[in-house]
Amino acid sequence: MSMSPRIVCIRHGESTFNAAHRATGRDPLHTDARLTERGHAQVRSARARLREIPFELVVTSPLTRAIETTMGLFGEHPAAPQILVEVLHRECQESSCDVGRAASQIAAEFPHLRVDHLPEIWWHADGEPNAHGIHVEPRHLFDRRVREFRAWLGARTERTIAVVGHGTFFYHLTGQWLDNCESTDLDLAAEPALA
Repeated sequence: MSMSPRIVCIRHGESTFNAAHRATGRDPLHTDARLTERGHAQVRSARARLREIPFELVVTSPLTRAIETTMGLFGEHPAAPQILVEVLHRECQESSCDVGRAASQIAAEFPHLRVDHLPEIWWHADGEPNAHGIHVEPRHLFDRRVREFRAWLGARTERTIAVVGHGTFFYHLTGQWLDNCESTDLDLAAEPALA
């Protein structure tokens, strides 16, 4: 019987959306929010904790705050893991920061990452937008994505995988709310107990 892989879920560092929302309680309308200086500092702090793990694969959400976190954590990792951009574990689209940028824009800013497998519009863009112009992702579609990502991870052959992503998605995947740059190991065999 083969050992199950080690999968470490890491939430991105603090974004401009996180900081503004915490201060005001309102959506600051930061589409595809980037990391703040504090977020970059959190990434630097977390990097040391992850250096000793021999990751074979890093799976990052295509949202910019996740890519910035991924590059800060793993750009010079001693194991030199493969970095894969995957849309299945993007954040549940409810706020401005969860609306992405076109794949061509990501490719232009991060030319070392392969994004040619992504559609140009890879976030939820169907139906009527809300008052802020945001297409809120229906819950059944989000739940299906969580299930599909769990199955996708289960089909991977790598033994040690890092997943860089988002708070709400990871809560539904692991049953834990993670702070910025906090990490937790995912047990694929366990269904999360959601409050």
